[in-house]
Amino acid sequence: MNKGYRSFLSAMAVAGALLQSPAAFSAEDFAAMNAVPEPGIRVVLNQARIVKLSQPAATVIIGNPEIADATVRDSRTLVLTGRGFGQTNLVILDAGGNPILDERIAVSRENGAALRIYRQANIETLSCEPYCEKAYLSEAEIQSIRAIAEANNAGNN
Repeated sequence: MNKGYRSFLSAMAVAGALLQSPAAFSAEDFAAMNAVPEPGIRVVLNQARIVKLSQPAATVIIGNPEIADATVRDSRTLVLTGRGFGQTNLVILDAGGNPILDERIAVSRENGAALRIYRQANIETLSCEPYCEKAYLSEAEIQSIRAIAEANNAGNN
């Protein structure tokens, strides 16, 4: 018997046992466990968004500065700029170290009219607004494309 087929049958047997057990999860439970929380702040790539605070900030922390950047305008005003695609978080603390804000940030294209073409290990990104042209790539995107290309080349060797 084919090894892949035996693995598939074993996995199906385990899945069947789980479904019949009293501790089995419903579809709603499974969806809730795997749900990604909605971002509180949406920022468009290479654009700025102003965030007003209810009290003065002493510390501003960005989870991944390659995705978003924060510039302090004054103690109650931040300017967020989208640097790369993805999600990160923003934490703002007051002078006593107490949280003022703890939000997820999502950075995306304005209208999502992007096209990515895969030719084996080569990846090309086009921005189709209104015509398809080679898109600007952030450093994070360039690193991601390089990593994918290296992984594809390693798999082909």
